[in-house]
Amino acid sequence: MTILADADDNTLPALVVAMVYYFTSRCGKYTLYMGKDKYENEELIAYGLPCDVWFHVDDLSSAHVYLRLVEGTPIGDIPEEVLLDCCSLVKANSIAGCKKSSVYVIYTYWKNLKKTADMVEGQVSYHRPQNVRRVLVEKNNPIVNALNKTKVWREPDLYMDKQEYERNIIENEKARRRAEAKSKRVEAEEAKRIRDAPILDKAFDGEKLPQRTEVADTFDDFF
Repeated sequence: MTILADADDNTLPALVVAMVYYFTSRCGKYTLYMGKDKYENEELIAYGLPCDVWFHVDDLSSAHVYLRLVEGTPIGDIPEEVLLDCCSLVKANSIAGCKKSSVYVIYTYWKNLKKTADMVEGQVSYHRPQNVRRVLVEKNNPIVNALNKTKVWREPDLYMDKQEYERNIIENEKARRRAEAKSKRVEAEEAKRIRDAPILDKAFDGEKLPQRTEVADTFDDFF
């Protein structure tokens, strides 16, 4: 659901609060989440993150399940066990799909989802259909039961969550550029030191070391 800020203050952003169910993958390393209904799905579509992967039963009505990856993780690197978690969960949350022994599940990056004004709630298309993957999934109640034991219901502020994510991306990029600039500066200083080293060595060319014969003459005085 969307709760607007004070209508008299146009400077305030919309407060986007949705009822979201969160799950922890069986390996304990990944977060899965989905909206309570098709209206919550609209908020998730609008305020997803680039590191999210979207799952849906192909050609059937189902929940929209999302997998949150570590930023920069390729979709092809999703562990098989985690992929099975997501597919099993989305199948179990399809009214028609849950009754079938197997269904096809499609998945793609959230940023590949395309939403236009003429679409009904929960309906999406794709910017690049060729980037949508499809996998056959069998009914697996033990997996769904294990995931449901981790189920937590929350009301996140999706707008603010996305704003914080984008701020972190900007700050991380600034830190990366600062580190890169420092590394280049250190490399340049080291290169200069190496270039100048032969010039410093030449400063000793005019100095003469004591001759061995001069040392020997001093010993002759004792005989």
